[in-house]
Amino acid sequence: MPDDQHGDGAPPSPPEPLLRMVDNLARFHREHEEFYAQAPLRQAAGLQAHSRVLKALADRWSTVGAGEPAEGLAFTGAEDLNAPGLVAEAGVLFMEDGEEPTELKRLRRDLGLLADDSEQTGAWLSGAMERSWETAGSLTTHPALADLAGERHRIIADDWQAAGLLSLIARLLRRALELLARVDFSPAALRLDLAGGRTAPAYLYSASELLDRAADLLAESAALVHGNERRWRTFRARVRELLPE
Repeated sequence: MPDDQHGDGAPPSPPEPLLRMVDNLARFHREHEEFYAQAPLRQAAGLQAHSRVLKALADRWSTVGAGEPAEGLAFTGAEDLNAPGLVAEAGVLFMEDGEEPTELKRLRRDLGLLADDSEQTGAWLSGAMERSWETAGSLTTHPALADLAGERHRIIADDWQAAGLLSLIARLLRRALELLARVDFSPAALRLDLAGGRTAPAYLYSASELLDRAADLLAESAALVHGNERRWRTFRARVRELLPE
């Protein structure tokens, strides 16, 4: 194909290898972002469920009086510690065995894993956008691609913002875990707290509020990435117009 591909003074087409590379990038990164426009929403729903568990327990422990342990009946449910409806909804069951419910241990483990994943994904995405910004700058030297510069840089900006949100989400989750670590979830310790200062509900409410904010930010992250879908289509369609048949 001649440089003046339209024969009417149009800007020369960039080299074909460059166009092929950009076309490949647009195809696979669009598909990658389709995943990341959905996955954070599922994670946000999970955080909201965890937050409801903490709020339900905090509501219960803010008003109920400390009960007496049932001697010799380890698998009996603790009448005072279990929140109404929570056993069926989330499986969190306090029993008279003196142990923290397995479901609460799993909740904290899940939060830790999500914090690690969010931090790692945010760091990777931020680094990728740093490199993408430089690459996008080099495309501006080709006049035939000038009309794509806005679309491409907006994609990068939105992804970079999503990366920052993921890093903040990791911080929120880790601080929530620090708050939960202040609570001894054994029945004996909780009953002492109910009979005394009732600090456990305060820690649970605060931790749940951090989870709520993290869930909101996950949804914002998904919205940012989802907003790029049309931009990727526009970007790729323009590149393919320049490719030789």
